[in-house]
Amino acid sequence: MTHKFIIHSNNTPSSKATEETLREKLRLAGIELAKSLDENPELIICIGGDGAFLEAVHNYDFPSIPFIGINTGHLGFFQEIAPDELDKFIENYLSNKYSIQRMTAVRALVEHDHTIDEFTALNEIIVRSSGNHSIHLDISIGGGLIERFSGDGVLISSPAGSTAYNYSLGGSIVDPRLELLQVTPIAPMNTTAYRSFTSSILLPPNLSLGINPDVVNSKGRLLVTHDSYGKEYDNVDNIEVMLSEQKVDLLRFDNYDFWTKVKSKFL
Repeated sequence: MTHKFIIHSNNTPSSKATEETLREKLRLAGIELAKSLDENPELIICIGGDGAFLEAVHNYDFPSIPFIGINTGHLGFFQEIAPDELDKFIENYLSNKYSIQRMTAVRALVEHDHTIDEFTALNEIIVRSSGNHSIHLDISIGGGLIERFSGDGVLISSPAGSTAYNYSLGGSIVDPRLELLQVTPIAPMNTTAYRSFTSSILLPPNLSLGINPDVVNSKGRLLVTHDSYGKEYDNVDNIEVMLSEQKVDLLRFDNYDFWTKVKSKFL
């Protein structure tokens, strides 16, 4: 059986050097390289950091084939192997010494101007003002109004995204084997005039989050971001955020453990 991979790399010198070395090692191992999904590859190799990995996920539109990451960036939480482990990676793959970690994405439906935009993100959906001012949002859970949020915005993360911007905002780290939504406030107001949740909210997979902008008291445009991709809106009627049916598969080897990786990256 002939194996066929795709390589996605960012443009840093270390990534390009790693890609060149990898291409030669794959050639010697009899593994072919594909240029697109039309050639039916079985694996996408992403060289870079977490940003390069997310770029690959979106560029290939959440494909059904798995990813493996080679970390030439900084944090590299999604990335599995180091540049000096290429021989071991190829050997383990060809020997079927790996497992698949399935990650659930998050999905947003933005109703505006009599139409609906749909976005899918692996890490998070962020709703905030496009300018430097606070916004007011009516937050609903399962169709029932929970609060009038006032502050810079809200972030809704998947379990996979809990260690990204969500963690920087004070949100909880979530084991990716759990399926839930985490809603984390961004600079919430908590005064006699405005009352907002100041900590994260965890929602089960069967509940969605509704966001209704207060167009009377909020000024300027609304910015909806999915991972690092954003779009501005003038007239948003409603935003609904939920767990997506889209999954992203990551190749993991026998020594992988989520909490060991958390310790090595954050503690």
